Amino acid sequence: DRDRAMEESVKEIYVYPLEHSFRTLMGVPPNDCDRELAFDDSIAADTWAAAEFGGAPLGDARLTQRLVTSAAITATQPGRAFCGTAKGDLPAVKGHYRLIESPDDSAVTPENILLPHRERTVRRMKAHETVLCVQDGTDLNYSGLAQCTGLGTIGTNQTGAKSRGLHLHSTLAITTAGIPLGVLRAQFTAPEKKSKKDDRPSSAIPIEEKKTFRWIESFRDCVKLTAEMPSTQLVSVMDREADFFELFDEQRRNPKVELLVRAKHNRGTADDAKLFDAVGQTPVRSSLRIKVPRQSARPKKSKQKARPERKARTAEVALRYHRVELRPPPNLQDREPISLWVIQVVEEHPPKGVEPLEWFLLTTLEIDSVEQAEACLRWYCLRWRIEDWHRVLKSGCRIEALAHKTAERLSRAIAINLVIAWRIMLMTLLGREQPELPAEVLFSDLEIQVLAAFAKKKTKSLTQLGEAVRLVAQIGGYLGRKKDPPPGHQVMWQGYFQLQLMCEGYLLRDNRDRDQDVPVLSRLN
Repeated sequence: DRDRAMEESVKEIYVYPLEHSFRTLMGVPPNDCDRELAFDDSIAADTWAAAEFGGAPLGDARLTQRLVTSAAITATQPGRAFCGTAKGDLPAVKGHYRLIESPDDSAVTPENILLPHRERTVRRMKAHETVLCVQDGTDLNYSGLAQCTGLGTIGTNQTGAKSRGLHLHSTLAITTAGIPLGVLRAQFTAPEKKSKKDDRPSSAIPIEEKKTFRWIESFRDCVKLTAEMPSTQLVSVMDREADFFELFDEQRRNPKVELLVRAKHNRGTADDAKLFDAVGQTPVRSSLRIKVPRQSARPKKSKQKARPERKARTAEVALRYHRVELRPPPNLQDREPISLWVIQVVEEHPPKGVEPLEWFLLTTLEIDSVEQAEACLRWYCLRWRIEDWHRVLKSGCRIEALAHKTAERLSRAIAINLVIAWRIMLMTLLGREQPELPAEVLFSDLEIQVLAAFAKKKTKSLTQLGEAVRLVAQIGGYLGRKKDPPPGHQVMWQGYFQLQLMCEGYLLRDNRDRDQDVPVLSRLN
Protein backbone atom coordinates (compact mmCIF):
# COMPACT_ATOMS: atom_id res chain seq x y z
CA ASP A 1 0.00 0.00 0.00
CA ARG A 2 2.56 2.51 -1.19
CA ASP A 3 0.04 5.34 -1.49
CA ARG A 4 -1.48 4.56 1.95
CA ALA A 5 -4.92 4.39 0.45
CA MET A 6 -6.08 1.50 2.63
CA GLU A 7 -7.42 2.01 6.12
CA GLU A 8 -4.86 1.32 8.84
CA SER A 9 -5.48 -1.47 11.33
CA VAL A 10 -3.71 -2.96 14.32
CA LYS A 11 -1.67 -6.02 13.38
CA GLU A 12 -0.28 -8.73 15.62
CA ILE A 13 3.11 -10.25 14.78
CA TYR A 14 4.15 -13.60 16.26
CA VAL A 15 7.78 -14.73 16.27
CA TYR A 16 8.64 -18.36 16.98
CA PRO A 17 12.27 -19.46 17.62
CA LEU A 18 13.48 -22.23 15.34
CA GLU A 19 16.07 -23.24 17.95
CA HIS A 20 14.81 -22.98 21.54
CA SER A 21 18.32 -23.01 23.00
CA PHE A 22 19.51 -20.13 20.82
CA ARG A 23 20.42 -18.00 23.84
CA THR A 24 22.82 -20.64 25.12
CA LEU A 25 24.34 -21.17 21.66
CA MET A 26 24.86 -17.43 21.23
CA GLY A 27 26.29 -16.98 24.70
CA VAL A 28 23.68 -14.44 25.84
CA PRO A 29 22.08 -14.48 29.32
CA PRO A 30 18.74 -16.29 29.72
CA ASN A 31 15.49 -14.44 29.20
CA ASP A 32 14.55 -12.64 32.42
CA CYS A 33 10.90 -13.47 31.84
CA ASP A 34 11.68 -17.20 32.25
CA ARG A 35 13.51 -17.07 35.57
CA GLU A 36 11.96 -18.13 38.87
CA LEU A 37 10.32 -15.38 40.87
CA ALA A 38 10.51 -15.07 44.65
CA PHE A 39 7.77 -13.67 46.87
CA ASP A 40 9.76 -10.57 47.72
CA ASP A 41 10.18 -9.50 44.09
CA SER A 42 8.06 -6.43 43.21
CA ILE A 43 4.98 -7.03 45.36
CA ALA A 44 5.46 -4.00 47.60
CA ALA A 45 2.77 -1.32 47.60
CA ASP A 46 4.68 1.06 45.32
CA THR A 47 5.70 -1.50 42.66
CA TRP A 48 3.19 -4.36 42.64
CA ALA A 49 0.68 -2.80 40.20
CA ALA A 50 3.32 -2.14 37.54
CA ALA A 51 4.70 -5.65 38.03
CA GLU A 52 1.38 -7.51 37.93
CA PHE A 53 -0.37 -5.46 35.21
CA GLY A 54 2.46 -3.80 33.25
CA GLY A 55 2.81 -5.06 29.70
CA ALA A 56 -0.81 -6.15 29.36
CA PRO A 57 -1.52 -6.45 25.58
CA LEU A 58 -4.45 -4.03 25.40
CA GLY A 59 -3.69 -2.71 21.91
CA ASP A 60 -2.34 0.65 23.11
CA ALA A 61 0.50 1.40 25.53
CA ARG A 62 -1.56 4.23 27.02
CA LEU A 63 -4.32 1.79 27.95
CA THR A 64 -1.78 -0.46 29.63
CA GLN A 65 -0.43 2.44 31.66
CA ARG A 66 -3.98 3.40 32.56
CA LEU A 67 -4.59 -0.16 33.75
CA VAL A 68 -1.55 0.03 36.06
CA THR A 69 -2.68 3.38 37.46
CA SER A 70 -6.29 2.25 37.95
CA ALA A 71 -5.21 -0.95 39.71
CA ALA A 72 -2.90 0.96 42.05
CA ILE A 73 -5.65 3.46 42.93
CA THR A 74 -8.32 0.77 43.38
CA ALA A 75 -6.08 -1.22 45.73
CA THR A 76 -5.60 1.67 48.13
CA GLN A 77 -9.23 1.42 49.29
CA PRO A 78 -10.65 -1.90 48.05
CA GLY A 79 -14.41 -2.08 47.91
CA ARG A 80 -14.95 1.63 47.42
CA ALA A 81 -16.23 3.21 44.21
CA PHE A 82 -13.42 4.40 41.97
CA CYS A 83 -14.65 8.00 42.06
CA GLY A 84 -14.16 8.05 45.82
CA THR A 85 -10.86 6.20 45.73
CA ALA A 86 -9.43 8.63 43.16
CA LYS A 87 -10.07 11.54 45.58
CA GLY A 88 -11.39 13.98 42.99
CA ASP A 89 -8.73 13.25 40.36
CA LEU A 90 -10.95 13.83 37.32
CA PRO A 91 -8.38 12.69 34.68
CA ALA A 92 -7.85 9.44 36.61
CA VAL A 93 -11.61 8.85 36.85
CA LYS A 94 -12.17 9.56 33.16
CA GLY A 95 -9.25 7.38 32.14
CA HIS A 96 -10.42 4.49 34.30
CA TYR A 97 -13.94 4.45 32.89
CA ARG A 98 -12.66 4.84 29.32
CA LEU A 99 -10.60 1.71 29.96
CA ILE A 100 -13.51 -0.25 31.41
CA GLU A 101 -15.92 0.98 28.73
CA SER A 102 -13.73 0.02 25.77
CA PRO A 103 -15.62 -1.55 22.84
CA ASP A 104 -16.58 -5.18 23.37
CA ASP A 105 -14.44 -6.26 20.39
CA SER A 106 -11.33 -4.46 21.66
CA ALA A 107 -8.20 -6.07 23.13
CA VAL A 108 -9.25 -4.96 26.61
CA THR A 109 -10.44 -8.38 27.76
CA PRO A 110 -10.22 -10.07 31.17
CA GLU A 111 -7.70 -12.52 29.71
CA ASN A 112 -5.38 -9.74 28.51
CA ILE A 113 -5.79 -7.78 31.74
CA LEU A 114 -4.71 -10.85 33.73
CA LEU A 115 -1.99 -12.00 31.33
CA PRO A 116 1.00 -10.24 33.03
CA HIS A 117 -0.17 -11.52 36.43
CA ARG A 118 -0.53 -15.03 35.02
CA GLU A 119 3.01 -14.91 33.61
CA ARG A 120 4.41 -13.80 36.97
CA THR A 121 2.34 -16.46 38.73
CA VAL A 122 3.95 -19.11 36.52
CA ARG A 123 7.38 -17.76 37.42
CA ARG A 124 6.51 -17.93 41.12
CA MET A 125 5.35 -21.52 40.63
CA LYS A 126 8.70 -22.52 39.12
CA ALA A 127 10.40 -21.97 42.48
CA HIS A 128 8.47 -24.86 44.09
CA GLU A 129 8.61 -28.62 43.68
CA THR A 130 4.84 -29.06 44.05
CA VAL A 131 2.09 -26.50 43.41
CA LEU A 132 -1.62 -26.96 44.05
CA CYS A 133 -3.87 -25.60 41.29
CA VAL A 134 -7.17 -25.14 43.14
CA GLN A 135 -10.29 -24.81 41.00
CA ASP A 136 -13.68 -23.55 42.09
CA GLY A 137 -16.62 -21.50 40.91
CA THR A 138 -18.87 -18.86 42.45
CA ASP A 139 -21.95 -16.95 41.35
CA LEU A 140 -21.90 -13.15 41.20
CA ASN A 141 -25.31 -11.59 41.71
CA TYR A 142 -26.12 -8.46 39.69
CA SER A 143 -29.91 -8.60 39.86
CA GLY A 144 -29.95 -4.93 40.83
CA LEU A 145 -28.52 -3.91 37.43
CA ALA A 146 -31.78 -3.94 35.52
CA GLN A 147 -30.32 -2.35 32.38
CA CYS A 148 -27.08 -4.38 32.26
CA THR A 149 -26.89 -6.57 29.16
CA GLY A 150 -25.15 -9.92 28.78
CA LEU A 151 -26.02 -11.33 32.20
CA GLY A 152 -27.26 -14.86 32.72
CA THR A 153 -29.56 -16.63 35.17
CA ILE A 154 -27.72 -17.82 38.27
CA GLY A 155 -30.77 -19.02 40.22
CA THR A 156 -34.13 -18.10 41.63
CA ASN A 157 -34.98 -16.51 44.95
CA GLN A 158 -37.66 -17.56 47.45
CA THR A 159 -40.41 -15.84 45.44
CA GLY A 160 -39.45 -17.61 42.22
CA ALA A 161 -37.93 -14.52 40.62
CA LYS A 162 -34.82 -15.15 38.55
CA SER A 163 -31.48 -13.88 39.84
CA ARG A 164 -29.27 -12.36 37.13
CA GLY A 165 -25.51 -12.39 37.19
CA LEU A 166 -22.30 -14.09 36.10
CA HIS A 167 -20.55 -17.29 37.04
CA LEU A 168 -16.84 -17.03 37.79
CA HIS A 169 -14.76 -20.20 37.49
CA SER A 170 -11.13 -19.70 38.39
CA THR A 171 -7.87 -21.48 39.19
CA LEU A 172 -5.77 -20.26 42.11
CA ALA A 173 -2.17 -21.49 42.45
CA ILE A 174 -0.97 -22.06 46.02
CA THR A 175 2.04 -23.70 47.63
CA THR A 176 1.82 -26.82 49.76
CA ALA A 177 2.26 -24.47 52.75
CA GLY A 178 -0.88 -22.56 51.73
CA ILE A 179 0.71 -19.39 50.30
CA PRO A 180 -1.24 -18.08 47.26
CA LEU A 181 1.01 -17.65 44.24
CA GLY A 182 -1.54 -15.98 41.97
CA VAL A 183 -4.53 -16.40 39.67
CA LEU A 184 -3.88 -18.72 36.74
CA ARG A 185 -7.24 -18.53 35.01
CA ALA A 186 -10.59 -16.80 35.34
CA GLN A 187 -13.57 -17.67 33.15
CA PHE A 188 -16.75 -15.56 33.14
CA THR A 189 -19.95 -17.10 31.84
CA ALA A 190 -23.57 -15.98 31.71
CA PRO A 191 -25.48 -19.18 32.59
CA GLU A 192 -28.69 -19.95 30.76
CA LYS A 193 -31.23 -22.54 31.81
CA LYS A 194 -31.85 -25.52 29.59
CA SER A 195 -34.43 -24.81 26.93
CA LYS A 196 -37.79 -26.49 27.41
CA LYS A 197 -37.58 -27.65 23.79
CA ASP A 198 -34.42 -29.60 24.56
CA ASP A 199 -35.78 -32.94 25.77
CA ARG A 200 -32.45 -34.78 25.70
CA PRO A 201 -31.58 -36.67 28.88
CA SER A 202 -28.41 -35.60 30.66
CA SER A 203 -26.57 -38.71 29.49
CA ALA A 204 -27.21 -37.79 25.84
CA ILE A 205 -25.80 -34.25 26.11
CA PRO A 206 -22.11 -33.98 25.09
CA ILE A 207 -19.81 -32.98 27.92
CA GLU A 208 -18.79 -29.87 25.94
CA GLU A 209 -22.34 -28.52 26.32
CA LYS A 210 -22.52 -29.07 30.08
CA LYS A 211 -21.49 -26.57 32.70
CA THR A 212 -19.14 -29.18 34.17
CA PHE A 213 -16.95 -28.84 31.09
CA ARG A 214 -15.36 -25.76 32.66
CA TRP A 215 -13.51 -28.08 35.06
CA ILE A 216 -11.98 -29.94 32.10
CA GLU A 217 -11.06 -26.67 30.37
CA SER A 218 -9.21 -25.43 33.43
CA PHE A 219 -7.49 -28.80 33.80
CA ARG A 220 -6.31 -28.61 30.19
CA ASP A 221 -4.95 -25.15 30.90
CA CYS A 222 -2.85 -26.60 33.74
CA VAL A 223 -1.60 -29.32 31.41
CA LYS A 224 -0.35 -26.67 28.96
CA LEU A 225 1.59 -25.00 31.76
CA THR A 226 3.61 -28.13 32.48
CA ALA A 227 5.71 -27.44 29.39
CA GLU A 228 6.95 -24.24 31.05
CA MET A 229 7.83 -25.85 34.39
CA PRO A 230 9.15 -29.39 33.88
CA SER A 231 10.62 -29.48 37.41
CA THR A 232 7.37 -28.56 39.18
CA GLN A 233 4.62 -31.08 39.92
CA LEU A 234 1.11 -29.69 39.46
CA VAL A 235 -1.82 -31.11 41.41
CA SER A 236 -5.31 -29.97 40.44
CA VAL A 237 -7.49 -29.83 43.57
CA MET A 238 -11.30 -29.72 43.24
CA ASP A 239 -14.41 -30.16 45.36
CA ARG A 240 -17.31 -32.59 44.94
CA GLU A 241 -18.75 -30.80 41.89
CA ALA A 242 -15.79 -32.14 39.88
CA ASP A 243 -16.54 -35.78 40.66
CA PHE A 244 -17.50 -36.97 37.17
CA PHE A 245 -16.00 -39.74 35.04
CA GLU A 246 -15.06 -37.58 32.04
CA LEU A 247 -12.62 -35.53 34.14
CA PHE A 248 -10.68 -38.60 35.28
CA ASP A 249 -10.74 -39.92 31.73
CA GLU A 250 -9.27 -36.59 30.59
CA GLN A 251 -6.45 -36.98 33.12
CA ARG A 252 -5.76 -40.49 31.85
CA ARG A 253 -5.07 -39.02 28.40
CA ASN A 254 -3.02 -36.14 29.88
CA PRO A 255 -1.29 -37.54 32.97
CA LYS A 256 1.12 -34.61 33.35
CA VAL A 257 -1.13 -33.04 36.01
CA GLU A 258 -2.40 -35.06 38.97
CA LEU A 259 -5.97 -34.91 40.33
CA LEU A 260 -7.19 -34.63 43.92
CA VAL A 261 -10.99 -34.53 44.08
CA ARG A 262 -13.45 -34.98 46.93
CA ALA A 263 -15.80 -37.85 46.04
CA LYS A 264 -19.51 -37.17 45.76
CA HIS A 265 -20.91 -40.32 44.13
CA ASN A 266 -20.78 -43.81 45.61
CA ARG A 267 -19.85 -45.34 42.26
CA GLY A 268 -19.55 -48.94 41.26
CA THR A 269 -16.09 -50.49 41.02
CA ALA A 270 -14.68 -53.28 38.87
CA ASP A 271 -14.97 -55.61 41.89
CA ASP A 272 -18.77 -55.15 41.91
CA ALA A 273 -18.49 -53.25 45.21
CA LYS A 274 -19.52 -49.71 45.90
CA LEU A 275 -16.71 -47.16 46.15
CA PHE A 276 -17.31 -46.11 49.76
CA ASP A 277 -17.75 -49.71 50.92
CA ALA A 278 -14.58 -50.83 49.14
CA VAL A 279 -12.35 -48.51 51.15
CA GLY A 280 -14.43 -48.70 54.33
CA GLN A 281 -13.82 -52.43 54.61
CA THR A 282 -10.02 -52.08 54.50
CA PRO A 283 -7.95 -51.93 57.72
CA VAL A 284 -7.25 -48.61 59.43
CA ARG A 285 -3.83 -47.32 58.33
CA SER A 286 -3.49 -44.50 60.86
CA SER A 287 -5.33 -42.43 63.46
CA LEU A 288 -5.30 -38.65 63.29
CA ARG A 289 -6.51 -35.71 65.33
CA ILE A 290 -8.24 -32.94 63.40
CA LYS A 291 -9.16 -29.58 64.91
CA VAL A 292 -12.76 -28.71 64.05
CA PRO A 293 -13.17 -24.90 64.27
CA ARG A 294 -16.08 -23.15 65.91
CA GLN A 295 -18.98 -22.31 63.61
CA SER A 296 -21.68 -19.76 64.36
CA ALA A 297 -25.33 -20.41 63.61
CA ARG A 298 -26.78 -19.01 60.38
CA PRO A 299 -30.45 -18.70 59.46
CA LYS A 300 -31.75 -19.66 56.02
CA LYS A 301 -31.01 -16.95 53.48
CA SER A 302 -31.88 -17.06 49.79
CA LYS A 303 -30.21 -20.20 48.37
CA GLN A 304 -28.14 -20.79 51.52
CA LYS A 305 -29.39 -23.43 53.92
CA ALA A 306 -29.73 -22.83 57.63
CA ARG A 307 -26.64 -23.80 59.63
CA PRO A 308 -26.64 -24.83 63.30
CA GLU A 309 -24.05 -23.61 65.78
CA ARG A 310 -20.96 -25.78 66.22
CA LYS A 311 -18.46 -25.62 69.06
CA ALA A 312 -14.74 -26.02 68.50
CA ARG A 313 -13.42 -29.49 69.22
CA THR A 314 -10.72 -32.01 68.34
CA ALA A 315 -11.94 -35.02 66.35
CA GLU A 316 -10.29 -38.46 66.44
CA VAL A 317 -10.45 -39.84 62.89
CA ALA A 318 -9.40 -43.06 61.20
CA LEU A 319 -7.43 -42.96 57.94
CA ARG A 320 -7.84 -45.61 55.24
CA TYR A 321 -6.71 -45.75 51.62
CA HIS A 322 -7.22 -48.27 48.87
CA ARG A 323 -6.71 -48.60 45.11
CA VAL A 324 -9.91 -49.11 43.11
CA GLU A 325 -11.01 -49.28 39.49
CA LEU A 326 -14.03 -47.14 38.71
CA ARG A 327 -16.45 -48.49 36.13
CA PRO A 328 -17.58 -46.06 33.41
CA PRO A 329 -21.18 -44.81 33.57
CA PRO A 330 -23.81 -46.42 31.31
CA ASN A 331 -23.49 -43.73 28.64
CA LEU A 332 -19.69 -44.26 28.40
CA GLN A 333 -19.48 -48.04 28.22
CA ASP A 334 -16.90 -47.78 25.44
CA ARG A 335 -14.36 -46.38 27.94
CA GLU A 336 -12.02 -48.51 30.03
CA PRO A 337 -12.24 -48.52 33.85
CA ILE A 338 -10.05 -45.95 35.60
CA SER A 339 -7.58 -46.89 38.33
CA LEU A 340 -7.56 -44.42 41.25
CA TRP A 341 -6.67 -44.24 44.91
CA VAL A 342 -9.47 -43.47 47.35
CA ILE A 343 -8.76 -42.03 50.82
CA GLN A 344 -11.29 -42.19 53.64
CA VAL A 345 -11.18 -40.03 56.75
CA VAL A 346 -13.97 -40.92 59.20
CA GLU A 347 -14.75 -40.10 62.81
CA GLU A 348 -15.83 -43.50 64.13
CA HIS A 349 -16.73 -42.40 67.67
CA PRO A 350 -18.16 -38.87 67.53
CA PRO A 351 -19.59 -37.11 70.60
CA LYS A 352 -23.26 -37.71 71.29
CA GLY A 353 -25.53 -35.59 69.11
CA VAL A 354 -22.67 -34.50 66.81
CA GLU A 355 -22.55 -35.39 63.12
CA PRO A 356 -19.35 -37.39 62.48
CA LEU A 357 -16.70 -36.17 60.08
CA GLU A 358 -16.31 -38.24 56.92
CA TRP A 359 -14.40 -37.48 53.74
CA PHE A 360 -13.68 -39.53 50.65
CA LEU A 361 -10.92 -38.26 48.38
CA LEU A 362 -10.12 -39.55 44.90
CA THR A 363 -6.61 -39.04 43.55
CA THR A 364 -4.37 -40.11 40.69
CA LEU A 365 -1.31 -39.70 42.93
CA GLU A 366 0.41 -42.90 44.00
CA ILE A 367 -0.14 -43.65 47.69
CA ASP A 368 2.34 -46.15 49.03
CA SER A 369 2.53 -44.95 52.62
CA VAL A 370 0.57 -43.26 55.39
CA GLU A 371 2.70 -40.13 54.93
CA GLN A 372 1.59 -39.78 51.30
CA ALA A 373 -2.06 -40.22 52.27
CA GLU A 374 -1.73 -37.61 55.01
CA ALA A 375 -0.07 -35.24 52.52
CA CYS A 376 -3.08 -35.58 50.19
CA LEU A 377 -5.37 -34.83 53.13
CA ARG A 378 -3.40 -31.68 54.03
CA TRP A 379 -3.41 -30.54 50.41
CA TYR A 380 -7.15 -30.94 50.11
CA CYS A 381 -7.65 -28.94 53.31
CA LEU A 382 -5.86 -26.08 51.52
CA ARG A 383 -8.67 -26.04 48.95
CA TRP A 384 -10.42 -23.69 51.37
CA ARG A 385 -7.97 -20.97 50.33
CA ILE A 386 -10.03 -20.32 47.20
CA GLU A 387 -13.17 -20.00 49.33
CA ASP A 388 -11.36 -17.36 51.40
CA TRP A 389 -10.35 -15.63 48.17
CA HIS A 390 -13.97 -15.53 47.03
CA ARG A 391 -14.91 -13.99 50.38
CA VAL A 392 -12.25 -11.29 50.00
CA LEU A 393 -13.56 -10.60 46.48
CA LYS A 394 -17.19 -10.28 47.56
CA SER A 395 -16.94 -8.76 51.02
CA GLY A 396 -13.61 -6.94 50.85
CA CYS A 397 -13.43 -5.80 47.22
CA ARG A 398 -17.25 -5.79 46.95
CA ILE A 399 -17.24 -6.86 43.31
CA GLU A 400 -21.01 -7.48 43.43
CA ALA A 401 -21.46 -3.73 44.05
CA LEU A 402 -19.91 -2.85 40.69
CA ALA A 403 -22.30 -1.12 38.29
CA HIS A 404 -21.70 -1.20 34.54
CA LYS A 405 -23.96 -1.46 31.51
CA THR A 406 -22.60 -4.70 30.02
CA ALA A 407 -21.32 -7.99 31.34
CA GLU A 408 -18.07 -7.47 29.41
CA ARG A 409 -17.39 -4.24 31.32
CA LEU A 410 -18.18 -5.94 34.60
CA SER A 411 -15.73 -8.73 33.84
CA ARG A 412 -12.95 -6.20 33.13
CA ALA A 413 -13.47 -4.46 36.46
CA ILE A 414 -13.66 -7.82 38.25
CA ALA A 415 -10.41 -8.98 36.61
CA ILE A 416 -8.55 -6.08 38.23
CA ASN A 417 -10.02 -6.95 41.61
CA LEU A 418 -9.00 -10.61 41.25
CA VAL A 419 -5.36 -9.61 41.60
CA ILE A 420 -6.11 -7.11 44.39
CA ALA A 421 -7.88 -9.82 46.39
CA TRP A 422 -4.89 -12.15 45.82
CA ARG A 423 -2.54 -9.51 47.23
CA ILE A 424 -4.74 -9.01 50.32
CA MET A 425 -4.63 -12.76 50.93
CA LEU A 426 -0.88 -12.81 50.36
CA MET A 427 -0.46 -10.02 52.90
CA THR A 428 -2.35 -12.05 55.51
CA LEU A 429 -0.78 -15.44 54.89
CA LEU A 430 2.78 -14.39 54.08
CA GLY A 431 2.95 -12.44 57.33
CA ARG A 432 1.73 -15.57 59.11
CA GLU A 433 3.92 -18.18 57.38
CA GLN A 434 7.09 -16.12 56.78
CA PRO A 435 7.05 -13.35 59.42
CA GLU A 436 10.84 -12.96 59.31
CA LEU A 437 10.78 -11.29 55.87
CA PRO A 438 11.42 -7.53 55.80
CA ALA A 439 8.36 -5.27 55.91
CA GLU A 440 9.39 -3.75 52.56
CA VAL A 441 8.25 -6.95 50.86
CA LEU A 442 4.59 -5.83 50.97
CA PHE A 443 4.54 -2.26 52.23
CA SER A 444 5.72 1.03 50.76
CA ASP A 445 8.07 3.39 52.55
CA LEU A 446 5.18 5.68 53.45
CA GLU A 447 3.11 2.81 54.86
CA ILE A 448 6.08 1.64 56.93
CA GLN A 449 6.57 5.15 58.31
CA VAL A 450 2.92 5.38 59.34
CA LEU A 451 2.99 1.87 60.84
CA ALA A 452 6.17 2.78 62.73
CA ALA A 453 4.40 5.79 64.23
CA PHE A 454 1.43 3.60 65.14
CA ALA A 455 3.77 0.95 66.58
CA LYS A 456 5.43 3.51 68.84
CA LYS A 457 2.02 4.60 70.08
CA LYS A 458 1.32 0.94 70.90
CA THR A 459 4.85 0.52 72.37
CA LYS A 460 5.75 -2.08 69.75
CA SER A 461 8.61 -2.38 67.28
CA LEU A 462 8.43 -2.66 63.49
CA THR A 463 11.29 -4.61 61.97
CA GLN A 464 9.75 -7.59 60.18
CA LEU A 465 6.82 -8.40 57.90
CA GLY A 466 4.96 -10.37 60.56
CA GLU A 467 5.00 -7.38 62.91
CA ALA A 468 3.80 -5.02 60.17
CA VAL A 469 0.95 -7.35 59.20
CA ARG A 470 -0.09 -7.66 62.84
CA LEU A 471 -0.16 -3.88 63.19
CA VAL A 472 -2.38 -3.57 60.10
CA ALA A 473 -4.70 -6.19 61.62
CA GLN A 474 -4.84 -4.20 64.88
CA ILE A 475 -5.82 -1.10 62.93
CA GLY A 476 -8.64 -3.21 61.48
CA GLY A 477 -9.82 -4.30 64.95
CA TYR A 478 -7.70 -7.36 65.74
CA LEU A 479 -7.24 -7.69 69.52
CA GLY A 480 -4.35 -10.14 69.51
CA ARG A 481 -5.13 -11.85 72.80
CA LYS A 482 -3.24 -15.01 73.78
CA LYS A 483 -6.07 -17.34 72.79
CA ASP A 484 -6.96 -15.46 69.59
CA PRO A 485 -6.08 -17.16 66.27
CA PRO A 486 -3.83 -15.33 63.76
CA PRO A 487 -5.49 -12.34 62.06
CA GLY A 488 -7.77 -13.26 59.18
CA HIS A 489 -8.51 -11.69 55.84
CA GLN A 490 -11.41 -9.53 57.04
CA VAL A 491 -9.45 -7.57 59.64
CA MET A 492 -6.62 -7.28 57.11
CA TRP A 493 -8.69 -5.63 54.38
CA GLN A 494 -10.38 -3.40 56.96
CA GLY A 495 -7.04 -2.48 58.49
CA TYR A 496 -5.42 -1.84 55.11
CA PHE A 497 -8.32 0.44 54.17
CA GLN A 498 -7.79 2.45 57.34
CA LEU A 499 -4.02 2.47 56.82
CA GLN A 500 -4.49 4.25 53.49
CA LEU A 501 -6.54 6.96 55.20
CA MET A 502 -3.80 7.33 57.80
CA CYS A 503 -1.20 7.62 55.03
CA GLU A 504 -3.24 10.34 53.35
CA GLY A 505 -3.42 12.30 56.61
CA TYR A 506 0.32 11.78 57.10
CA LEU A 507 1.04 13.27 53.67
CA LEU A 508 -1.24 16.26 54.32
CA ARG A 509 0.50 16.90 57.63
CA ASP A 510 3.87 16.42 55.93
CA ASN A 511 3.08 19.09 53.34
CA ARG A 512 1.86 21.52 55.99
CA ASP A 513 4.94 21.02 58.15
CA ARG A 514 7.21 21.61 55.18
CA ASP A 515 5.42 24.87 54.42
CA GLN A 516 6.00 25.93 58.05
CA ASP A 517 9.59 24.56 58.18
CA VAL A 518 8.64 22.15 61.00
CA PRO A 519 10.65 18.89 61.21
CA VAL A 520 8.44 16.05 59.97
CA LEU A 521 9.83 13.44 62.37
CA SER A 522 9.07 15.57 65.41
CA ARG A 523 5.55 14.15 65.65
CA LEU A 524 6.95 10.59 65.87
CA ASN A 525 8.84 11.49 69.10
